[in-house]
Amino acid sequence: MLRFLRPFLRGVTYTRQLHLWVPALPFAVWALILPSKPWLPVFVVVPMGLIPAVRRLEGVQARLLLTSGEREPGISQEPSATWRDRRRTALWLAVRLILGAVTTFLTVWLPGLCVALVQLGVGSVPWGVPVLKDVSPHWAYAVLAPLPLIAFGAAVVGLGELITAAARRLLGPSPAERLAAMEARTEQLLERTRIARELHDSIGHALTVAVLQAGAARTAGDPAFTDRALGAIEETGRAALEDLERVLRVLRDPAKPAGNRPALVDADRLLESARASGATVDAEVTGPVETVPGPVSREGYRILQEALTNVLRHAGAVPVRVRIGVAAGTLCLDVRNPLPSAVPRHREGSGLRGIRERAALLGGSAWTGPEQGDWRVRAELPVG
Repeated sequence: MLRFLRPFLRGVTYTRQLHLWVPALPFAVWALILPSKPWLPVFVVVPMGLIPAVRRLEGVQARLLLTSGEREPGISQEPSATWRDRRRTALWLAVRLILGAVTTFLTVWLPGLCVALVQLGVGSVPWGVPVLKDVSPHWAYAVLAPLPLIAFGAAVVGLGELITAAARRLLGPSPAERLAAMEARTEQLLERTRIARELHDSIGHALTVAVLQAGAARTAGDPAFTDRALGAIEETGRAALEDLERVLRVLRDPAKPAGNRPALVDADRLLESARASGATVDAEVTGPVETVPGPVSREGYRILQEALTNVLRHAGAVPVRVRIGVAAGTLCLDVRNPLPSAVPRHREGSGLRGIRERAALLGGSAWTGPEQGDWRVRAELPVG
């Protein structure tokens, strides 16, 4: 029993009824003006669906009254962008007028029929009900009086569900709108992935340098070396805090600019940080690195940062060869270091995957792995 009463306990049932009644108002007024042609406004209302803004107005009204409280109602609030959307809107207006007329008729006639049956049951003759005007009064008609009320309730719920389904079908997002929403969602997911990579690369590099510097300072027993190590930890930590603040600023307010992100022109900072950690870095830069476009330069910086972090984390203070070159419309990054004598079983982490993902997103490629006794990271990014 409660299952049948549940629809009548929801507010949306009655807002849907209101939505169905709204089209009947102008027709009721028109029927008073020209009773012989009450259908004439149809030829004015339905063609209005060809106006692009009408789709937006109908979508807003449908979402407010038909799907209130739903997070994903499946009803668009955008104006018509194509003729297909305009035809769907015109058909929606026709369906809405028809269902509104049916609703108005039933919500007036069924309660009246209930009252007429009660009158017949108590012995009086109802007035204004053509179906019952020639029926003789009898107490049995009072038993039938609840049936019109049951039909009335079923009509209220059923027509509300029907108009909602029609709205989702005819006012739902077009293929172009679905594609735009999917692209926006994809961009959002890509942005979250990029932010996760930024934090991994920046914080991971800073922590790796800090751990190595602290360990070296503890074992060296040299005050001068300790001072240099603390200075390197301080500088690396400050850079990581700047990156963290920038990322948090983007998360708090995506509309604000992200600020300056490090690029390949700042690569000396990474190389000096690696040298301060004990690694011997042989770096060579060829070509106009300063002319590399911003997105490519920034992603190249992160690839170099992750490659150096892997060297310090897994190989320690070993000789590292770094080659950065720009030629023939391609940025090449090459980082090599000797493999340690005890090579652990290879297990790829998120850093190496991030290098390949960064390269792939820019239309380039990256390769990581052992080669002739060295560990090599090579990335090629198009700059055209």
